[in-house]
Order: sequence, then structure tokens, then C-alpha cells
Amino acid sequence: MDDLRVYFDSVKGFGVLSTADAQGRVNAAVFGRPRFLQDGSLAFIMPDKKTHANLGENPCAHYLFREDGPGYKGVRLALEKTGEETDTELLRSLRRRESRAGEEGRRWLVRFRVAGRLPLVGAEEK
Repeated sequence: MDDLRVYFDSVKGFGVLSTADAQGRVNAAVFGRPRFLQDGSLAFIMPDKKTHANLGENPCAHYLFREDGPGYKGVRLALEKTGEETDTELLRSLRRRESRAGEEGRRWLVRFRVAGRLPLVGAEEK
């Protein structure tokens, strides 16, 4: 997990978190880089929208991250939700930016374990 922490601390790019509801209907949403927690899990801060609702029905998710720059470099992570919290000091301490106007509302810190890892292109699992 430390190699992922170093990777995301040093690389800029574009991320998409995909989830599915209990019936398998898929949703994809743009998300920033994950936060890495002391317990070895990673987390995303999210509003109470479709992605969060899907994770209440189906704990599996997939995060695709494409590095800035030429070519197709990045990582794909298979994730499994392990917990969530809202309105906590930890959540507030992990925020990277203030909410924009009109974005107020409840936010969730959703924790995941990494169940699998692939490069952005190809199928060589790490």
C-alpha cells in the first residue's frame, strides 16, 4: 500500500470511480486522488449522491486513474468498501479544498480495501 501512497502523492492526473447498485446498474463519477489512512485503507470524500447510494447497496467499486501527460499511463484499482463516516474531524482534516458555492451538504469519508490492481492498459495484475 505504501507504493500506492507514494504514487498518488507524486503523480497528477484524472480519476473516475465506478460503482453499481444492487441490480447492476453502473455509475461512473470523476473523483480526485484517494486519501491514504493510518490503518492501511484508502478513502474518498464524497457527497450523498449516486456513487454513495450505490455503495450502500453494493460494496464493490473500481477506480481508474490516468496520469497527466502523453500516452496511457495510470492504474486501475478494484476496491471493496469497509466503512464510512460523516462529519468527523478526520474527514475535515483530509479535505483538499473548500466546497464551492452550491456544493454545501453532507459529505462522507468512505473507506476501501484494495482488492486488486492493474495498470491503466493491459492485464498484468499486481
